[in-house]
Order: sequence, then structure tokens, then C-alpha cells
Amino acid sequence: MNGWLIAAAFAFCLMAFLIAVGRIPRMSWELTAAAVLLGLAGYAWQGSPGLPGQPKMASASTDRGQFDEQLAERRRGMAERYGKAGQWLMLSDGLGRQGKTKEAANVLLAGLKQTPDDPNLWLGLGNALIAHAGGVVSPSADFAYRRAMTLDPDAPAPPYFYGLALVRAGQLQAAKELWAPLAARAPEGSEIKAELELSIARIDAMLAAGTPVAQ
Repeated sequence: MNGWLIAAAFAFCLMAFLIAVGRIPRMSWELTAAAVLLGLAGYAWQGSPGLPGQPKMASASTDRGQFDEQLAERRRGMAERYGKAGQWLMLSDGLGRQGKTKEAANVLLAGLKQTPDDPNLWLGLGNALIAHAGGVVSPSADFAYRRAMTLDPDAPAPPYFYGLALVRAGQLQAAKELWAPLAARAPEGSEIKAELELSIARIDAMLAAGTPVAQ
């Protein structure tokens, strides 16, 4: 069950208990409710209520706290590594190497407050959220990748890394739908075109063989 649902259910039960068993005066109901809500706010600040309780590990390279250096280098080769976005991304990568995945994502959120329309920061945020969730493609990571693709629809990096995250999470068909048009428009003879075509062929083989696909 989602962390938010658990917290909300607990808060509701606590409030009902205080009213029914504790018999607090009616005039104190609002004050008590405010105290319960304050507790929920503290949980939202300190915890990670939006993340699954037991994330599925797609591979060793996506384990929380284990920084994927190869993935970061590939991103630097396909997206901006200099300028303001590059500075935020370098700082985020440094925190990721220390296993501080939450801080790595928060750094990029800080950068997006300054430049909310930077597709490179949105791409980096998507990767950081995937790392923090142990390979799970959370709704927030999904939004970050899609935002990057919307801001720079011609850039190959956002759909490439979004598709890679989907593959590692077992969402093969969704990854193919992202990669097929990217491979089609990639330059003939390019390394990325060959890589994508090979990956798509492998996905087709796995789907034909009945490999379980994550929902």
C-alpha cells in the first residue's frame, strides 16, 4: 500500500479513537485535527511517502545507494555537461556517488527552481528519482522524463534514458514505443542507431518468448 494511504488511514483512525474513546470536547476537535495534520506534514518532510515500500530491483546497477557511473557518463555524452545545468548535474552526481540519492534529487529540484524549463535538469531529475526508488519508475520520474521530452522534443537523451529505465523496470513494450521512433530518426551508421535497433530486436524476442512484462 502506498505510504500516503497508510499515513492517512492511521491519522483517520487516530482522530476517530480520540473522539470516541478519548471523549475530547467538541470545541477541541479542530485543534486535535490540526495536530494530526502537523504530524502528517512531518512525515511528508522526513519520509518518502510517494515511494513504494518494497521497490522491485531491476538490476544491481539500479540498487539504491549504488551510483551508476556508466549511466552518468552516457548522459554527459548525450546531454549538456557545461553551463548552469552541468553544474547542478555534477553536484547531483557527486551526491549520488556517496549514496545520497534523496539529496541528489533535491539538488536538481533546486536547480529547476532557477531554470524550470531546462530539459537537461529534468532528465537528470528523472535519472536521480529512478536511482532513489531502486529502479522503480515512479510517477514523479515519469513526469520528469516526459517534461524533458516536451521541452526538447528533438533531443535523443530524454527518450533514450526514459526507455532504459522502463526496460530495467520490465516495461518492455513501453520502452519499445519510445525507442522505435528515436531509432528511426537517428543518423544512418551512428552508434546510437545501431544500439537502439539491437535493443529493440532483443525486446521483440523477449516479448515473442512470453517474457513477463511489468504493468
